[in-house]
Amino acid sequence: MTILVDKEKQLFTLQTKNTTYQMKVDRFNYLYHLYYGKKIDQPDLSYLLYDGPSHYAPYPHESTDKVGSLTLMSQEYPSAGTGDLGTLALDLQNSDGTHVADLKYKNYQVLDGKYSLEQMPSFYAHNDQAQTLKITLVDDLSGIEVELFYGVFADLDIITRATRISNLGKQAVKLQKAQSLSLDLLSGDFDLVHFHGRWGSERNLEKLPITHTTTTLGSNYGVSSAKENPGFLVTAKDVTEMSGDCYGFNLVYSGNFNATAEKGTLNQSRITLGLGDSQFAWQLEPGAMFESPEAVMSFSSCGLTKLSHNFHDAIRNNLCRSKYEKVRRPVLINNWEATYFDFTGKKLVEIAKAAKKFDADLFVLDDGWFGNRYDENRALGDWFVNEKKLGCSLHDLVEKINRLGLDFGLWFEPEMVSEDSELYRHHPDWALNLPDRKALLGRNQLVLDLSKEAVREYLFERISDILDSANISYIKWDMNRPITDWYSKSLTDQGELQHRYVLGLYDLLGRLTRKYPDVLFEGCASGGARFDLGMLAYEPQIWTSDNTDPINRLKIQYGTSFFYPISAMGAHVSVSPNHQNGRITPFATRAAVAMAGTFGYELDATKMSPEDQKQALAATKLYKKVQAMTFNGDSYRLLSPFDQGNLVAWQVVSKDQAQSLLTVVMTDVVTNPAFVYLKLRGLDENANYKVADKIYSGQALMNAGLKLDPLKGSYNSRQILIEKIS
Repeated sequence: MTILVDKEKQLFTLQTKNTTYQMKVDRFNYLYHLYYGKKIDQPDLSYLLYDGPSHYAPYPHESTDKVGSLTLMSQEYPSAGTGDLGTLALDLQNSDGTHVADLKYKNYQVLDGKYSLEQMPSFYAHNDQAQTLKITLVDDLSGIEVELFYGVFADLDIITRATRISNLGKQAVKLQKAQSLSLDLLSGDFDLVHFHGRWGSERNLEKLPITHTTTTLGSNYGVSSAKENPGFLVTAKDVTEMSGDCYGFNLVYSGNFNATAEKGTLNQSRITLGLGDSQFAWQLEPGAMFESPEAVMSFSSCGLTKLSHNFHDAIRNNLCRSKYEKVRRPVLINNWEATYFDFTGKKLVEIAKAAKKFDADLFVLDDGWFGNRYDENRALGDWFVNEKKLGCSLHDLVEKINRLGLDFGLWFEPEMVSEDSELYRHHPDWALNLPDRKALLGRNQLVLDLSKEAVREYLFERISDILDSANISYIKWDMNRPITDWYSKSLTDQGELQHRYVLGLYDLLGRLTRKYPDVLFEGCASGGARFDLGMLAYEPQIWTSDNTDPINRLKIQYGTSFFYPISAMGAHVSVSPNHQNGRITPFATRAAVAMAGTFGYELDATKMSPEDQKQALAATKLYKKVQAMTFNGDSYRLLSPFDQGNLVAWQVVSKDQAQSLLTVVMTDVVTNPAFVYLKLRGLDENANYKVADKIYSGQALMNAGLKLDPLKGSYNSRQILIEKIS
């Protein structure tokens, strides 16, 4: 059984393949957390609970023995006004101005299958793959009811969390904080590993000790942001890739988020994750309900690699319903770095024709094809084809590209509007803007108010008209500025706006992806500023960074890989010198790094040298040969770009262990270097493998290692295909 309930002891146990999670209702009907970690058979772990005195700590009025202060106990969902002085999961203001929700256990329900959310994406289950536990807590005085949902994917070692808050009372309350997840770990010293960054340098790994000072991660950018990713780790001090205890947490949400980690007074650790809007205030009228976004967590006692595999498998199989999660994805060429805004239809066809020579499948027309869009300062929102610029209709251009044997894709930035646009001139009230103040600009553009149904309907109609006008099989959905001017004339309570914006975005994306199931959607937000599970629920791949330099990409893609699979990471081969930093790198290295993602090209194919064209054809052929393995197999981080060495290495192994691709990139030149003996991972130790022209046992490759001849020259690389032999 996945979910075990001891009614007499009021114990709830969630069992996955390798983990155990246990909760208990106490004598005062509070829900305590007992354990989350390696799978154990002990049926009752309530002996772990603190049962000492409440020194300088408030305790429940019913506690005649002065035991049971909630600031000392490990809680499942800590709330305001109950004596818990740590970080709270729920804070609300009652009609009398008080901040209290004294949540007591009411009942539970075990459901077959996985729960779903009404307005937001969430993980889903196939057939009998998951079970759901719903525990209901209630504050009898105010009538606030909180349903805690636990989705248990036993085979994946994944547990999802969400909350539903209902007002069953007679007075309105105002939610001011409603987190998706709170987890109290009773003991242990842990590190917090988070992934910070900026434009062009997303998801850098940083490790911090969890101390008695609260560490807060999050975004106030209006999107999940490049500054912080919602995915983070809590690890034992001695964790490695292949050993040690570690927890992973992430959020299925694309707006502002907040995560905290802190030690309590008795050295217990508390982790929280959920909505992070500093202005959040949600009016909950009598009879109304509010849902939190879904959080997802996993535990591994076998190190960071196993934890990553848990998330990768769940994301690939249980999050996005696009057919492109399962079918071969095209090798695309994007015209952006080839032409920027300066193109004609004739030039685009020439690039596509040249790209066909190295077996590209899809041509993508980026920004500049609509309205009066000759630079970044105008026309966003005017989604009408500029036939004068193209020299033909979009339908005719697509037909020309299709006749070359390539599919056609198109760039959109639906959430934005230029002040210099017909849309803004007709509907200035559709843009987010603080009243009587000049708007803050980002890339000379404003943000449309997606909380308005009229805005969403306009975008749905315009995008549908474009897609219906031609044979378009791919959309790049961009979003090139943070959201700052949070004000909507259509809302009386502006504290609801940020969350309503995200709900509006999901509504629009959901309608479009359902209407056009054969279109591959790729997300983008100035690169990787909205690389999150919420967007991946609609778009199976996201542009990882606007920075296409392969050496910078090593850190970006390494950090991304802790939670997100290769199949989710948009990566292209661009020109050298690189447009972002001017670095000169070999073509083979640019291709090798792009193969650690969805692989495509972003360059002017008409200007490639014969040698580069030859290498491009070879790279495309190799990628198509290994795509099924890299998208569906297991990834291993071997040598980190965050360490001090001059090599970075990673490996992908097919699930059946029959095939593997090893990639090594040199980041610095060393004279007279020592040989490197690289221990591989994930192979069948009882099988033999062919590496180049030599045969090795899996045992030897994983324990003695593969000897790598030194690389010479600037930023060279090596890709080694490893195949099992009978």
